[in-house]
Amino acid sequence: MGRAPAHTLLLSMVLGCSAVFTDILLPGPEEPVVNVAVVFGGTSYPLHIRSRLSPQGFLDMPLEIHPITVVVNNTNPSTLLTQICNILASHKIHGIVFEDNVGTEAVAQILDFISSQTQVPVISISGGSAVVLTPKEPGSAFLQLGVSIEQQIQVIFKVLEEYDWGSFAVITSLYPGYNIFLDVIRSFTDASYFGWELQDVLTLEMSAEQSSSRAQRLLRQLDAQVLLVYCSRQEAEYLFAMAEQAGLVGPGYVWIVPSLTVGNMERPPASFPVGLISVVTESWKLSLRQKVRDGVAIVAMGAAGFFRAHGYLPDVGRDCWAPAGAATNNSFYRHLLNVTWEHRDFSFNEGGYLVRPTMVVISLNQHRLWEMVGKWEKGIIHMKYPVWPRYGSFLQPVADNRHLTVATLEERPFVIVENTDPSTGVCVRNTVPCRKQTNSSQSGDGSVDPYTKLCCKGFCIDILKKLAKAVKFSYDLYLVTNGKHGKIVRGVWNGMIGEVYYKRADMAIGSLTINEERSEIVDFSVPFVETGISVMVARSNGTVSPSAFLEPYSPAVWVMMFVMCLTVVAVTVFVFEYFSPVGYNQNLGSAKRPGGPSFTIGKSVWLLWALVFNNSVPIENPKGTTSKIMVLVWAFFAVIFLASYTANLAAFMIQEQYIDTVSGLSDRKFQRPQEQYPPFRFGTVPNGSTERNIRSNYPDMHTHMVKYNQRSVEDALTSLKMGKLDAFIYDAAVLNYMAGKDEGCKLVTIGSGKVFATTGYGIALQKDSRWKRAIDLALLQFLGDGETQKLETVWLSGICQNEKNEVMSSKLDIDNMAGVFYMLLVAMGLSLLVFAWEHLVYWKLRHSVPKSHKLDFLLAISRGIYSCFNGVQTLASPVRAPTPDVTAGSAQANVLKMLQAAKDMVSTASVGGSLETATRTIEDWSNHSERLQTTFSLRTPQLVVQNSTGSHRPPGPAERFPRVYAPKGAPPSLPQPVLLDSRVHGDDERWRGANAPPHGLHPLQARGGCAGDKALPGALAHLLVKTVPEDDGPEHALVGNHVGAAFAPRELP
Repeated sequence: MGRAPAHTLLLSMVLGCSAVFTDILLPGPEEPVVNVAVVFGGTSYPLHIRSRLSPQGFLDMPLEIHPITVVVNNTNPSTLLTQICNILASHKIHGIVFEDNVGTEAVAQILDFISSQTQVPVISISGGSAVVLTPKEPGSAFLQLGVSIEQQIQVIFKVLEEYDWGSFAVITSLYPGYNIFLDVIRSFTDASYFGWELQDVLTLEMSAEQSSSRAQRLLRQLDAQVLLVYCSRQEAEYLFAMAEQAGLVGPGYVWIVPSLTVGNMERPPASFPVGLISVVTESWKLSLRQKVRDGVAIVAMGAAGFFRAHGYLPDVGRDCWAPAGAATNNSFYRHLLNVTWEHRDFSFNEGGYLVRPTMVVISLNQHRLWEMVGKWEKGIIHMKYPVWPRYGSFLQPVADNRHLTVATLEERPFVIVENTDPSTGVCVRNTVPCRKQTNSSQSGDGSVDPYTKLCCKGFCIDILKKLAKAVKFSYDLYLVTNGKHGKIVRGVWNGMIGEVYYKRADMAIGSLTINEERSEIVDFSVPFVETGISVMVARSNGTVSPSAFLEPYSPAVWVMMFVMCLTVVAVTVFVFEYFSPVGYNQNLGSAKRPGGPSFTIGKSVWLLWALVFNNSVPIENPKGTTSKIMVLVWAFFAVIFLASYTANLAAFMIQEQYIDTVSGLSDRKFQRPQEQYPPFRFGTVPNGSTERNIRSNYPDMHTHMVKYNQRSVEDALTSLKMGKLDAFIYDAAVLNYMAGKDEGCKLVTIGSGKVFATTGYGIALQKDSRWKRAIDLALLQFLGDGETQKLETVWLSGICQNEKNEVMSSKLDIDNMAGVFYMLLVAMGLSLLVFAWEHLVYWKLRHSVPKSHKLDFLLAISRGIYSCFNGVQTLASPVRAPTPDVTAGSAQANVLKMLQAAKDMVSTASVGGSLETATRTIEDWSNHSERLQTTFSLRTPQLVVQNSTGSHRPPGPAERFPRVYAPKGAPPSLPQPVLLDSRVHGDDERWRGANAPPHGLHPLQARGGCAGDKALPGALAHLLVKTVPEDDGPEHALVGNHVGAAFAPRELP
């Protein structure tokens, strides 16, 4: 509120002392006319411009333009206010165009103040006031065709990012706006993910009155090579004079300043260093008349838009005494914010700056002229390389102590060369711009560009970037074109070694092998990659053999398995079964009639064959214990045999691959390639250390390989895959990388990357270079900190591993399968011992056991174990026994089994008879065997009888046969125990079994035996017993499978 009266008072005080020089052209009354005041500052105003600023010069505008020229010769604030206010009071001004060169900042501030009070739009056309008017006055309509300090810093950081200048320092004076400059830089470094390093910030007074020694001392303390400066033109002259005395001016240092510091571009100060970089607007080379036309066009286009919208021109030409502006003034200002003129966009933001300005990067060349080296347009920067004009037509560098020229050579993965982004022309992130000399290349303006800009990355490029940051040097990277790594050709070194030797480059980095010949003319750093000579071969596809399914085992194993082992084991099992007490031989003499046992040698072979191949075919198992044990051992052998065969079969059923096997450079295939059929073809890339090593040590080998040498590693890999080359000899580090990255893993280095003539890659430097020690220490630090290993993991590793690729399948020979064959031999030996012990026990020891009632429990245990091995048959129905099958072929053998079991029971239990009597009875049973077959079928008995010595009574009619009953309280769902009367009846109470049991008779059920019991051999299958009456006394016994009793059969009638 108090500000407006003060401004009015100030204007009234200075109106009386105004001096205005005007050239006024009055318009006609018949059409709308836009009055534009064009203000020039300073005495250097060219008078010939006045004759061109006439209405006839703006006929292409949408409205008629009447320019009013104002020349300001005095920067006194009161004088400036008087001049401008007189113009506003005398004429209806719609806009002011201001030529704001550097040095007219005071005029710009006065115009900004007047615009905020009168709403008159002001268009600055040169950008000199862009920095000091940040921000502008509230309510001001001051618009600038120049760029703000934020926009300039944005482009500066793009330049730094383009050339990988991540570390820098900032130097400022106390010129107005330096705080904003520092704040914007800090915001960029904090918000960006590029990894900027702001090393130091130095603020000092830059004037002749200050101590020059202090300024030089502060400048020498700066350790950065890239320096950003903010100061005026006069201050910059003093700063660069001090920097030159401090040794900071030269090609090794990069100085970057905003457009404020550049000032008048036609006459740069003598103290400005060559290579100074700045950022200015696109109109930096436009004439003053063209700049004025752009400013007038903005006012004219805005007025035309307002006129189309409202039908009249805006009323903004008020004098300084008028009250506050109307709302139409704000509407006119909005029309000025979006203007398109001559296909150019003049859109302004709230701060009054162009929204999408086009800026250029300029550099001061050796001829003391400003040269455009880059362009920023629509957020994309296009740089012309190199930034510094440091090189002539023949790559002659300027001497420098902090900037190095680095030569390199493309070779994956150490140096990978790519083209720039086709849309932006810049290198993508994590790459470094590198140049390649071209013979003839014309740029867009017709000038010859001797370089092609490319982008480099890779293992060695990352090493170079780390060295530049650790040792603190800047570099310029270029690709050699006159050779490879380095070789003497007609007495002249070429390649990277030649670039360093002839001092065209300060250093060379890449896959450069250290050897004695090169070390004589250049210095090498410590090796940062271990390498040598290796050999690469290709896998060739084979075919699957028709006998591939037999390949898992050698022929000897197949013969041992099916000719010897199967036959020997089959015969062994048969022999054990033949001589087993319960096996084939014991039944052979009595089984001559049809129906006897028939476990033959053929069945033994069939059984073992089925076990080997796990085939579910009908087989007959042996009954002898020794034979069964032998069959179990064979089954275990078969499991191992099949498992080994299956595990090794897949490797032989796939398509076989053939790999040329060589042992080294002294291999016969290399030394005598003509003796191979076809001749062995191998080569390398010439002009390298590999060829030199072979030429020196193996001259005959070198003579043969010359015709197979390849132009590059990529050509060699293609030749290997196409079969044009059998082996490729080259640096081990490169070959290991190529083998790991090969598509399909068809390439492999011999011996899992075996290296011959071990050496390393190093950085080549000029003889007695002062950088050698610093670079050596940095490389050793990288090795110790693990930085080199990390880079090797990123760049040198691949998905194809030699260890995996060289795993070859081999046949299983006798040595591999010896263990299972030994197991069979041991099993056969143990079986012989078991067989001998079985016969000893059965024929000798069994009869030597004394008769005693105390050994009955042994008989129960024996029968129980026998039931577990042989089984006991259990009938499903407890009521009726099945009808005997007297026509079975094994009836006679079953009779013999029953009689033998009866003999055994008589011999082990005392029932009033003797062993001799039992023997005679058995013989009688044998004589009547055929008659018994018609009566009932003899099966394994399930009999347990309780021994008792109680009184006997003749049985009644109902007690002719034993009766089966269930004890009291037994659950009906459980198997019912059977009680058997064990009392011996008189001779007149004989009985025999019948085909069908009478009423009240039940067959004895097996109880207490092993699961899945079968019929006991050598005894009656079903013995009908009568149940004992309930009053017969307590001497009853549970009948089960494992309890035996004496049974003395009487002679049958």
